[in-house]
Amino acid sequence: MTITQSLRKLLGYLGPQRGRMALVVLASLLDMGLNAQLSVSFKYLIDKAIGEKNERILGLIVLSLAVSVVVVSLAGVWRDRQYSRIVGNLAADLRHRMFEHMQRLSLGYYSRTQAGEILSRFSGDLASVEATVLNGVPWGILPLLDILLSTILIFLLDWRLALVALVSFPLALAGPRLLSGRTASAAVDRRQEEAGLVSAVQENVAAQALVKAFGLERMALSKFEQQNGRLRGASSRLGFLMLVMERSAGFSTQILQVAVMGAGGYLVFRGQMTVGTFAAFQSLFVTLANSIGYVAQYLPQLSQAGGSMLRIEELLSEAPQVEDAGTALNLPVMRRGIELRDVTFSYNGQRKNLDGVSLRIPRGSSVAFVGPSGSGKSTILSLVMRFYDPAKGSVSIDGFDLKQVTQESLRAQTAVVFQENFLFETSIRENIRTARPSATDAEIETAARAAGIHDVISALPEGYDTSAGQGGKRFSGGQRQRLAIARALVRNPEILVLDEATSALDGASETLINETIARASAGRTVLSVTHRLGPVTTMDRIFFLDGGRVLEEGTHAELLARNGGYARLWQKQSGFVVTPAGDRAQVTPARLRDIAILSAVEEQTLAEIARSFLTELFPAGRTIVHEGDIGDKFYILVRGTVEVLKAGARVAVLDDGDYFGEMALLTDARRNASVRTIAECTCLVLAREHFHALMERAPNLRESMLTAAAARTK
Repeated sequence: MTITQSLRKLLGYLGPQRGRMALVVLASLLDMGLNAQLSVSFKYLIDKAIGEKNERILGLIVLSLAVSVVVVSLAGVWRDRQYSRIVGNLAADLRHRMFEHMQRLSLGYYSRTQAGEILSRFSGDLASVEATVLNGVPWGILPLLDILLSTILIFLLDWRLALVALVSFPLALAGPRLLSGRTASAAVDRRQEEAGLVSAVQENVAAQALVKAFGLERMALSKFEQQNGRLRGASSRLGFLMLVMERSAGFSTQILQVAVMGAGGYLVFRGQMTVGTFAAFQSLFVTLANSIGYVAQYLPQLSQAGGSMLRIEELLSEAPQVEDAGTALNLPVMRRGIELRDVTFSYNGQRKNLDGVSLRIPRGSSVAFVGPSGSGKSTILSLVMRFYDPAKGSVSIDGFDLKQVTQESLRAQTAVVFQENFLFETSIRENIRTARPSATDAEIETAARAAGIHDVISALPEGYDTSAGQGGKRFSGGQRQRLAIARALVRNPEILVLDEATSALDGASETLINETIARASAGRTVLSVTHRLGPVTTMDRIFFLDGGRVLEEGTHAELLARNGGYARLWQKQSGFVVTPAGDRAQVTPARLRDIAILSAVEEQTLAEIARSFLTELFPAGRTIVHEGDIGDKFYILVRGTVEVLKAGARVAVLDDGDYFGEMALLTDARRNASVRTIAECTCLVLAREHFHALMERAPNLRESMLTAAAARTK
């Protein structure tokens, strides 16, 4: 963005304040007049008052200057007050425009944009624009007015010297004009690197538990230093360009000051100019040169602000992926149901997350979407909530295409409980009330009781008035989940959307919440995504997805009878007995036989192995296995979700029925990955020392397991 473009954009921002700006300019004319009065007074002070020893003229000059100083100072205070309001209004308006626009942007924007990128526009970029506008009067408007009047007056004093002075204009502004584009580009680069650094710090703060658990401090510092080095280079380049812009203007005006001084002195020696005229001219030219210097110093700041304005405009020009049509209607209360017809969707435009999906969900029915991770389950919920629009096909309610109804009327009929829920930094009461601002305290308490969180809230010193803390960090993952469920229930929705709603709960709490949801779901349409199949057995309809397609649909019994993907997933999660409290679990020998290295083990030995497992409970965020450690335990994940990490990067997600670390039973090799819990987990654990005791009683066990392991790796 060039200086001219930056100035035009700034004037556009000031457009709504044009009335006050006109008053500010008028008040600035008084400053301009005082500066000119001071300079021109030298002519009459020297030639008339001092030269002719006229005390009356001397008194009039001094008195008029004193009165002007008082008047201009008072007017200046008023002007500064008005201008500060203009700048404050401009900054507030920009903040409002950016924040309001952010509320219209789709989830896709936030998924591809770092938080630091967004925050830097509200901090660094907006601060740069605000500072540039605030300096607009002392470094822009006043110097320009002084340049205008001083130029007129020096021509009136002596046109010959004035022509010499005019040479300073193009020379002083040549450097800034030539460098403005590069400076604005450097300013954009610096802001981007600064945003990257903010994002890196923000990510590091959020991941401190992971950093500590894996000893990633040096790696984190190395990445930070790389980002910091890029920011250092960008800052150095921008600073150098800004200083060169200022120096180029200053050099030109200083050279011309010397030239004017020499030419004026020559004219005085030749008797072609009075000493008073020369003094007045020199004073005016000094004012003129200083004013040009002020403008020249302001231009780099204007160029830097141009880069910031570019980044602000990038945000404001970001088009929402989901918008209400101009003819959008209010969606009537659902009467028939939801339909997806030949829906295709992709988050990145390359891989299809849904591929030709068609299904119907009658009003009042409960349906579950199950399948492997990444199969498209949650994507269906996002399309029904209209967080995204399908690339092909349609999503409709009662025949109304969701693209043709307002988002507000759609979401007024829905409530959602996400897998990871956010709480605002306000009271628990207000967090629950956000779903329905008109809810009474009694309704909030009823919803909290239904979600099984009332007793926890009541035990707090301030009860429902207790602050949830930033992001709800005051509560555990399970408690945040219960609060989110209470928030959904108080909305009394027509459509209840559950995206892994009970994934963070222990077994006993999950059973209670599922019963609560079942009661609260009466008469509502329930859409549930879950990886745990136990709660879906009573659903009216189950959709099994894989690879973005619906491969099977039906009731639990119907899908088991088909012996397809759903039946295999059910088999993986079956064969476990968990106590109601969720503190102990057992595995059946038949379920152990599904594990590759145990597939050839005799039935009696399998029964002994099953009895040797111990139950271990792990909270969310706990590292169960550390990469590089000697393996000595085999784990079966009865319930919960874990992530598999290599060098701190996620490579897989495991959930109910999955297992890991089986080779630790046979060898003392080091773990090739770490395993960290995402939700609370119940695991069955078999230690190698217990397994070795079994092998002593069953000599062929080790050989058969090694054979099975070798076959698995082929």
